[in-house]
Amino acid sequence: MAESTPGSGTAPKQKVQKTEEEWCQLLTPEQFHVMRQKGTERPFTGALVDTDEDGSYHCGACHAPLFVSDTKFDSGCGWPSFYLPQSPDAIDEHEDLSLGRRRTEVTCSTCGAHLGHVFTDGPQPTGLRYCINSASLAFEKK
Repeated sequence: MAESTPGSGTAPKQKVQKTEEEWCQLLTPEQFHVMRQKGTERPFTGALVDTDEDGSYHCGACHAPLFVSDTKFDSGCGWPSFYLPQSPDAIDEHEDLSLGRRRTEVTCSTCGAHLGHVFTDGPQPTGLRYCINSASLAFEKK
């Protein structure tokens, strides 16, 4: 199903929809746990935590563009952190009341994969910290 803003003049964004069984076959067990079951990888264990090369970060499930290396920063939290998505419509935000506190979950707007959470303790210019699981990302070197 495609979505667009009425009267925006932009092409509709194609949504990726698969069954959980199809996702299970396409993703590694860790990716499936994180992206489809809203899991979290252990801090400082993800493959992309210390990546500092120029490039772009895509959804590990559907390969939609999510973040660029220019917005990545070392937050010290143990997960790749970004202060801005590649575009305003790259991710969706959802209220998350798990763990006994209010957080904001971020998901891929194309396929709905769980990416991580966004917090308001990031650097300027946005003041945001998108804390993203490495298992949810694919990196493409520039």
